[in-house]
Amino acid sequence: MGTEDTPPGLEADRGLLGRTSTAERVAGVLRTRIAEGFFPPGSRLSEQDIGSALGVSRNTLRESFRLLTHERLLVHELNRGVFVRMPSVEDVRDIYRVRKIVECAAVRGVTGKPGSYRRIAGTVADGDRAAREARWQDLGTANIRFHTELVALTDSARVAELMQGLTAELRLVFHVMADPRRFHERYLPRNHEILTVLEAGDGVRSAELLARYLDDAEAQLVEAYAERIPGK
Repeated sequence: MGTEDTPPGLEADRGLLGRTSTAERVAGVLRTRIAEGFFPPGSRLSEQDIGSALGVSRNTLRESFRLLTHERLLVHELNRGVFVRMPSVEDVRDIYRVRKIVECAAVRGVTGKPGSYRRIAGTVADGDRAAREARWQDLGTANIRFHTELVALTDSARVAELMQGLTAELRLVFHVMADPRRFHERYLPRNHEILTVLEAGDGVRSAELLARYLDDAEAQLVEAYAERIPGK
């Protein structure tokens, strides 16, 4: 391509490439921390502390905050700063609406034992171990990884990216549960049931089980919101 084909002024945008890339990487770190429960809902994110810890500029960090605000993980409050967002009950319903569409479609297409069966089974085994040791937050993490592996059956980078965002929002939703054991433990046997049906290659039956599973989880979370956050 000759110089005459280059859009005017494009060279001036070269510096944006590095900064944007860094901002996206920082957003990825913070997104993961949110998904792991390191930053619970309502937490104020200090520009100074986070910027110093990650070794990035204030502008880069603000761009990362902007990206995560767009993903509905953060919220900017005027004159107060940036906070981890508290999802509403409407968010819960919408998240589960999307989950049912994506996850059920992912398993419905299974016609034989999945090639990733061992990874899926590994997440269930991790859940079993966490339950035996009464590590209920870790059980929640294992459950999330189980569903992430189900979505990975689509072999779609776009769907995986969508699930990554939902996972972070889900972790914020789960913080509403006063008793994580009460929520997560009851789904472990159902993970085993779905795993067995997947091993047999019955995608249609897996989708049916998963749809009921997600309906029940949604109803339980909506009830928890009514108990703990009146008006939400």
